[in-house]
Amino acid sequence: MVQIILASASPSRLMLLKSAGVNPTVLVSGVDEEAPEFDSLSATELVIKLAGLKANAVRGLAPINSLIIGCDSTFEFNGKPLGKPLNRETAIERSKAISGNFGYLHTGHCIIDTKQGREIFKLSTAKVQFAEITDAEIVDYVDSGEPLNVAGGFTLDGLSAPFISSIEGDPSGIIGLSLPLLRNMVISLGYSWLDIKNN
Repeated sequence: MVQIILASASPSRLMLLKSAGVNPTVLVSGVDEEAPEFDSLSATELVIKLAGLKANAVRGLAPINSLIIGCDSTFEFNGKPLGKPLNRETAIERSKAISGNFGYLHTGHCIIDTKQGREIFKLSTAKVQFAEITDAEIVDYVDSGEPLNVAGGFTLDGLSAPFISSIEGDPSGIIGLSLPLLRNMVISLGYSWLDIKNN
């Protein structure tokens, strides 16, 4: 039986997997996503690089029969990656900038198959359109604390959902882990979706 390892502390990623019948063991990678060495990377390069680093960071802790899933997300706005705001001022500034505008949510995926010694990468990208958000709504949202530690400062499955007027792409990829993409990756490694479901 293959064991699924999620190399992420993200409750949203864990929720997505569980909602699809996948019950992973969580091993938090501890990778510093804000390290200066990543500043020169494009948004898509960044999420692929970090997904791989996260998966590899827990490789030594995973059983030999494991599929390790590493993911990373960032929001590309006006050609620049926006990670987690981390503080109130940045979150307010970003919320004002994206109000009435759109950007692209990129999620990088890495799966390491410890049994076969294989490592594969895939990228999920979705266009996110925001409604006009009032200053009062922005302050209320930021003061909830939710946007401080999520990519781009918004979530499709949380308090900012009313401000997202449309998306083009996979909703689960915006939340942090594309389930259709994950299924395709699992199949490309020679497994079936049922091999990882309900383990």
